[in-house]
Amino acid sequence: MGANNVHTSVMDEEQMQSPFRTIVRNFLDNKIAMTGLIVFLFILLSSFVLAAIFNLDTSFQDVTQQNISPGFNMLSVPNSLKKNARQIDVGATYSIGVDDEGKVYLWGKMDQKLKQIPADMGKIAQVSAGQNHVLALSEDNKVYTWGNNRFTLDKVPSEVNRLGKIKQVEAGYQVSVVLSEDGKMVSWGNENLLDISLKEYQGTIDKLVSNGTTVLGLTKSGEVVAMSTKPSPFTRVPEEIQGRVVDLESADTAAIALTDDGAIHVWGNAQYGLNVLPEELKGKKIKDIAAGRYHFVAVTDEGKVYSWGRNNYHQADVPNSLDKTKTAVVYAGTYQNYAVDENGKVTTWGLSGYLMGTDGLGRDVFSRLVTGGRMTLTIGAIAVIISTLIGIIVGGFSGYYGGKIDNLLMRFAEIVGSIPFLPLAMILSALLGNKVSELGRISMIMVILGVLSWPGLARLVRGQILAEREKEFVTAAKAMGIRELTIIFRHIIPNVLTVVIVNATLNFASALLTESALSFLGFGVVEPNPTWGNMLTGSQSSTVISDYWWRWVFPSIALSFATISINLIGDGLRDAIDPKSAER
Repeated sequence: MGANNVHTSVMDEEQMQSPFRTIVRNFLDNKIAMTGLIVFLFILLSSFVLAAIFNLDTSFQDVTQQNISPGFNMLSVPNSLKKNARQIDVGATYSIGVDDEGKVYLWGKMDQKLKQIPADMGKIAQVSAGQNHVLALSEDNKVYTWGNNRFTLDKVPSEVNRLGKIKQVEAGYQVSVVLSEDGKMVSWGNENLLDISLKEYQGTIDKLVSNGTTVLGLTKSGEVVAMSTKPSPFTRVPEEIQGRVVDLESADTAAIALTDDGAIHVWGNAQYGLNVLPEELKGKKIKDIAAGRYHFVAVTDEGKVYSWGRNNYHQADVPNSLDKTKTAVVYAGTYQNYAVDENGKVTTWGLSGYLMGTDGLGRDVFSRLVTGGRMTLTIGAIAVIISTLIGIIVGGFSGYYGGKIDNLLMRFAEIVGSIPFLPLAMILSALLGNKVSELGRISMIMVILGVLSWPGLARLVRGQILAEREKEFVTAAKAMGIRELTIIFRHIIPNVLTVVIVNATLNFASALLTESALSFLGFGVVEPNPTWGNMLTGSQSSTVISDYWWRWVFPSIALSFATISINLIGDGLRDAIDPKSAER
C-alpha cells in the first residue's frame, strides 16, 4: 500500500541467470561470432529468398550473352546523343548510334576491337551492329567496318566500291551485306554459317534484314523474299501480303511485315507468343516496327509504342513514360529497345546488364549463384541432420550401456570413419552414371555424406554421456522405474545438446566444402542444375581465370564466406558454452 510499482527487467529481478541465458549472453557479447552469424544469415536468406524471386530456367542458354562482365551500361546512351539521335542499331551486347552531325557513339559491353573506331571516317550517315562487328556508311558513300577480324569481316571487298550509290549496310551474325540503290548486293564473312543466296535477287531488293540464321529482303515491288537455299519458317511468307509490304523486320524465330494499310503480319515459329498481337493493337494503324532477338515492337500513327514476345529481361515492358510522349521511331535488337520522340529524345528499356556477369553459356551468374547456394546449403544441412541423428543415437547407446555394446558400436564407428567419402561418391557416381535421375543423385550425395560423417559426433556424445550417467538425476530416474530409452533421450541428451549443436555447426561447414569439392570434380550435382561447386568446374582454364574473373570469384567468395561464417558461429557457441576454452 502506497509503495511505488517499479518495473524492472527479468535480468534485474533475477540475481542468478539460467545456463541457457548465460550462453546466449556470452554469444551475443562475442563480436566475431555475431559477425559470422549476420554474414551466414545474409547468405542463407539470399540463397532461399532471392532464388525464389529470380526463378532460374536451367535450360536457358544464349550464345549472344556469353562471358559478359558485370555492369549495367548496355542502355547507357551518351548524353550528347540523347537529344539528337539520327539512328541507333543494337548488337549482341552493345549499341551504336549516329547523331545529326554524323558522329558515331558506342556503348554497352564490347571488346577492345569494337572500341577501336576508325579515324577520319568523316560524317557517318548510317551504321549497323552485328554480333561483334560494325558496318558504317559515310555521307560520301564509303563503307567502313571494324570489330571481329575473323572471316575477313574487317576488310571491305573491292566489289563494294563498284556498287555505285549505297543505300544500306547490314551487319549480321558473322556476315556483312551491302545494298546499293539499284538493288545490287555484296556479302562477305562466314557465309557457310548463314543459309543465304543473293544471286537470284540481285537488282530487286529495296531493304535487307538479317537474323542468326538467314537474310530476308524486301523487294522494290513490295514482296518479301527469304534469301535461303532451303525451306525454313521464314520462307513461308503469307501470300496475302505480297506486293503490299512497306517495311520488314526479323527476330531470330519469326519475321514481321508492315503493309501499306498500316497492318502488321507475323510468320515463322510461333515461339514466345510472337504471333499473338496485343489486344490494344487491334484496329490501330502502325507506322514503324522493330524486332529484337525474341520480341517485336510497334509504333502507331498516334505515337504509342507496343511490345510483345519474350520478356525475360523486361524487353517487352514498355515504360509508362512513353505514354506522355509521341514516339517517332523505335529501334530494337537482342534485348534492348530505344524509342526516339519527335524532338530526338531517346527513351530506353530492356536488358541493361548483369550484376555478376554471365558464364560461358550466356547464363546469369547471379541467378545461378543464389540458386546454387540454395542447393549447396540444402545438401549440407540435410547431410548434417542425418549425421547428427545417427551420432546421437549411436553415441547415446554406447555411452549409456557401455561394455560389449560400447565396444561393438565404437569399433563400427571406426570402420565407418575409415571409409573415404570422396572416392566412394566418385565410384558410385561413375557406376550409376545416367541410370539415376538428378534428384536421385542429389539424394544419394546427401545420404552418403550424412551416413559417413557421424563417427566423430558419436564419440563426442559417448564421452559426455559416460560422465552424465553417473550423476544423481540418472540414479533417481532409474529408481523411479523410468525406461532406459527415456532416460537417454529425454534426460541425458538434453544436458549434452549444446556440445552437439557446436559439433553439428562445424560439420555443416565441412559438408559444404565436401559437396562443393565433389561437384567441382564432376561427380556431384551436374549441369544444368547449379551448385557453388559445379559453377567453379567451368572456371578451371587459364583463359577463364585471367579474362573472365567473375565466373570464379563470386562462387568462391560465397563458398568461403559461408564456411568461414559457420566456423565462426561454431567457435562462438563453443566459447559461450565453455568460457574456459577461450583461455586455452
